[in-house]
Amino acid sequence: MKLSLPAALAAALLLGGAGAQTLVPFKDPKLPFTVSLPRGWLGVNFEDKTSGVSVVSAKQPPATLIRLLFMPKNGRPGDVNQEFAGFEAGVKQTGGTLKQLSSKPARYGGVGGIEREYALTHPKGKLRLRIWFGNGAKNLYSFQVTDTPERYPASSALFSKVLATIRF
Repeated sequence: MKLSLPAALAAALLLGGAGAQTLVPFKDPKLPFTVSLPRGWLGVNFEDKTSGVSVVSAKQPPATLIRLLFMPKNGRPGDVNQEFAGFEAGVKQTGGTLKQLSSKPARYGGVGGIEREYALTHPKGKLRLRIWFGNGAKNLYSFQVTDTPERYPASSALFSKVLATIRF
């Protein structure tokens, strides 16, 4: 699962905010999980051939981004450390630099993985990211929130509420 933060996306997020905090159930038969998402947030398709759901807090900046993605393992064992290495390399390819701020084991919906926080410096500005890679029975998962450093504490708290609703 190669995930990067395209330059246009980074620029769009630089003025964003966490927005509405009421969560509403979201179900899609294509997803291997259910989740509750912030009311009023908008689905977005980055046309990056990922599977899952991506939502933003507004059509135009300001916008906070939450992505809940998955990739079938197709019988492979899955390695979350390898997924983080691929993510970090992808960000570097877009001209960004990452500083890892934390790393810890984390479980959501009964699936174990690793969660990391990063500070991202990009030609368009600075962002904060919180990313969890999980290794499920059939899928690898990548759940993330991205926002500006100033708004990150509020958006990370909202992301925690969203993650608490995940059911596989």
